[in-house]
Amino acid sequence: MTYRIRNIGIAVALAIVAALLTTFYVTNYKRTVQQGDQKVPVYVASHDIPLGTPGSDVANRKLLRVEHVPRRSVVPGAISQPNQIDKLVAVEPIYAGEQVSTRRFRTAEEQGIRAQLKGNLRAFQLAGNDHQLMSGTLVDGDRVDFVGSIALGQAEDAATRVVLRNLLVLQATEATRIGSKLGSDPNSPFSVMLALTDAQSQKLFHIVEHGKWSLELRPVTDAADSPESVETSRTVIVDGLSASQRRRMRGGQ
Repeated sequence: MTYRIRNIGIAVALAIVAALLTTFYVTNYKRTVQQGDQKVPVYVASHDIPLGTPGSDVANRKLLRVEHVPRRSVVPGAISQPNQIDKLVAVEPIYAGEQVSTRRFRTAEEQGIRAQLKGNLRAFQLAGNDHQLMSGTLVDGDRVDFVGSIALGQAEDAATRVVLRNLLVLQATEATRIGSKLGSDPNSPFSVMLALTDAQSQKLFHIVEHGKWSLELRPVTDAADSPESVETSRTVIVDGLSASQRRRMRGGQ
């Protein structure tokens, strides 16, 4: 009789413990579900945010709006304030309605040259000799003009002008030829990386392929440009001459 009563007591005790554990589990589960269902504010993209967009532009251009979503739906890295991405750059496109996460952004330093390109800007690697590219003088961030000369219809004459102005140096002069590197041009052992528009790249490439050219360094402050002009052999010779001197050149009296 005592043995049976003891077994019944143990069974009852285990049943009570199981009931308590089940109650505890259910209570916690309900609490977790309720917390997960609780609505919290998040920032979502109000418009598509393209790759390369600075984080500071995201807030300034009103590309964010606040929405309330269940807590369990908040994505990892979701921002709680727009200034969390102020100094970052988007490395993936973010589409309208998506939550904005710091995982979609990186620092500009991590992006390098790519962080400086947007819109119609392109990075153009220009190869040349040390004189054309001002090797040892140019540094990253300098501004340069591109001067070019190209033959006209007459083989004995050419036209020269400042073809492009105020180009940003993304990466200063670097040696591109190491020893007997295959495919290297011994006449163009250096290169610079310039930022220019897609339209500017056409003009630059045309002069590089068909004429002569050089870069010139612009002032760091208060840079100014002379009026646009085209120089030929004749304009160089007659520039500064008096009217009578010009007539004599034309064979007049």
